[in-house]
Amino acid sequence: MAIGRYSQGIGWNLCPPPGGWLLWEDNEMALLTSAPRGTQDVLPSQSARWRYIEETALDTARLFGFEEIRVPTFEHTELFNRSVGDTTDVVQKEMYTFFDKGDRSITLRPEGTAGVMRAILQNGLIGGPLPVKASYVVSCFRYEKPQAGRLREFHQFGVEMAGAASPAADAQVIALAKAVFDALGVTGLALEINSIGCPECRARYHEALRAYFQARAGELCDTCRARLEKNPMRILDCKSPVCSQIAAGAPRVLDYICDGCRAHFEGLKTRLDALGIAYTVNPAIVRGLDYYTRTVFEFVATGIGAQGTVCGGGRYDGLIEMLGGAPTPSIGFAMGLERLLLVMDQQGCAFPEPQWCTMYIGSMGEAASVRAMQLADGLRQEGFWAECDTVGRSVKAQMKYADKLGAKFSCILGDNELAAGKVTVKRMDNGTQTELTLDEDAFTRYVYHNTFEEIAESGPAPKLP
Repeated sequence: MAIGRYSQGIGWNLCPPPGGWLLWEDNEMALLTSAPRGTQDVLPSQSARWRYIEETALDTARLFGFEEIRVPTFEHTELFNRSVGDTTDVVQKEMYTFFDKGDRSITLRPEGTAGVMRAILQNGLIGGPLPVKASYVVSCFRYEKPQAGRLREFHQFGVEMAGAASPAADAQVIALAKAVFDALGVTGLALEINSIGCPECRARYHEALRAYFQARAGELCDTCRARLEKNPMRILDCKSPVCSQIAAGAPRVLDYICDGCRAHFEGLKTRLDALGIAYTVNPAIVRGLDYYTRTVFEFVATGIGAQGTVCGGGRYDGLIEMLGGAPTPSIGFAMGLERLLLVMDQQGCAFPEPQWCTMYIGSMGEAASVRAMQLADGLRQEGFWAECDTVGRSVKAQMKYADKLGAKFSCILGDNELAAGKVTVKRMDNGTQTELTLDEDAFTRYVYHNTFEEIAESGPAPKLP
């Protein structure tokens, strides 16, 4: 019985929980076998798809000079309060925050940029050659209502470029995002761009927004009324239907940007035109995080529900200074991998063929089992996937298992094969049989040459060392 384990949070409660002990035991066991809401397991049958996307994105970024960086999954809460903005939905409603055993406020990262820029600043990368270019694949955490393309634990591929103020940097980052989509075979995404100005010209825009929303303050939700004075721009992000309808008629930021920001935006458009990258200016894009300045952009897909933005980014020229560093103009983007997978499946994009077992070495008896393990290990050392029996199956069951693994070749070792020092290997696709001596080199050479003969038309197989 679970008496003594049921706790109300203060001490122990020896009274039965609501519904009785048996119901509570059932609920507890269900928690042990269920992933938390808003998370998902990536099973072995699906992990190759994820790895393909991640490796393609990182390899493409490398062509633009971006190298991978890895940063902690959690950071000090103040990093996100200060960078993302304490009036944003992310900070106010969505962060997973807790106090550790040292009574420090810690937050699981809700996005990748703040942690990466903190790492760039802390490790002195700004003092080296500029711009600093970093790419990453990370998991992020936000307490949101789970739906297609939006989970509480989600994954992003992103890049950050620190130390480049020119619109050429903006164009390069956007071109990189498009290159990733092209490499994955994704088509039909709409690029939407906007400029939200610098802190100086945005102050004028904030005054215009305050005047507009103040006239309808009584219709705004409680959160937006609180934002009205401190950061009225965040009202444009509100998901409330009433606030969204009111925001649709709000002044547009492009009407308030200064000459310098306008020239920067025109410089970006000129470069996108030169690269042949189609775009639409969307004055409604402001992005949901406070650190953005000037250029903001999104790649938008249709047909994946409300979560149509697959990639979003922009410039954040004041972020490193906000974190205590010297003024360092920067730009980057993040690409949602769950949403990208939805788009790729919707479009029927090709993924690499799954890898199948190369050789299954079955066995009968203890001595044969040991020799099969040695032969399989020899093949693995040469880079081939080899399997042998580890559960004591019958010969018939072993062959069925080899077939399920998609093994290209198979054989069975027994006392007779051990005594003769030879075994018959079968090609599973056409039944061709070949007798091999029981040594690792013979197995390796057979598998090697029979594997590469399938692609011989593209050139000779590499020679074994």
